[in-house]
Amino acid sequence: MRLNLSYEKKKGLYGYGFIALWFIGSLMFFIIPVIKSFIYSFFDVKPDVGALVMSPVGLDNYKRAFMVDPDFRKNLMEVLGATLWQTPIIIIFSLFVAIIINQKFRGRTFARAVFFLPVIIATGPVYAIITNNLDTSGTADADQFSTMFSADMVDQLLEFVGIYGFNDKLTEMLSTMTSDILNLVWKCGIQIIIFLSALQGIPTSAKEAAAIEGATSWEFFWKITLPYVSPMILVNLVYTIIDTFTDPTNVVMEQVLSVQDDWKYGFSAAMAWSYFAIVLAAVGIIFLIMNKIVYYDD
Repeated sequence: MRLNLSYEKKKGLYGYGFIALWFIGSLMFFIIPVIKSFIYSFFDVKPDVGALVMSPVGLDNYKRAFMVDPDFRKNLMEVLGATLWQTPIIIIFSLFVAIIINQKFRGRTFARAVFFLPVIIATGPVYAIITNNLDTSGTADADQFSTMFSADMVDQLLEFVGIYGFNDKLTEMLSTMTSDILNLVWKCGIQIIIFLSALQGIPTSAKEAAAIEGATSWEFFWKITLPYVSPMILVNLVYTIIDTFTDPTNVVMEQVLSVQDDWKYGFSAAMAWSYFAIVLAAVGIIFLIMNKIVYYDD
């Protein structure tokens, strides 16, 4: 039987058919597992032959995470502290680089590609070499390349220039700074692109008005550039916070995955959902603060 459908309804059916595969995949591989993990957090889940044995424990998994486990709270504070100081640096550095590479100069396209390159190679064997994680990547013979990105070269540099017996705390601080500089630059690619799009969206009329009024570059930045890119500052703040919190190399994520590998699915799910609630709260606080100072050009 042939249906007499209007052209608009046929287009609608095509659209539903197009997204059907995505919807089924999201339902099976994302929504249902998320719901199951939330249910697991209230049970003691043990693997058995062909099934999982679940015993209800109420909030015991959450209490265990915060009151019994010696590492979870400590790891949480470590990740929160690192995020608190890394996020402003990433935002400031990304905005600074975006302003520079938004100028007209020879090699601008190459410069943009260089800063975006880490986003392309942030996974796979190249990233494993850079992070010195060679055993799991099949690149065990690439140690010489990993030394180019080594974070403990401060001592060697000091010895090379003839400085020995340097203060251990100062040396450790310098080593931490050098390692963090590489990590922070590595995480700035997306933020730089977002800031670039915001900078290129500044209306020409605003630039001309500032030039007519005789505004200096410093005044132009504070009065024109910063207000117009402030919505993207909020976007980048949210993106950076979530990216940092969900980094599989941070200590909380490592602990959650480690507990999961020990077949403690309920306890692992409770830690993961507690972590998710903290991340959600951090993002909410950022929204409440930034919405008061973000400028929207209506």
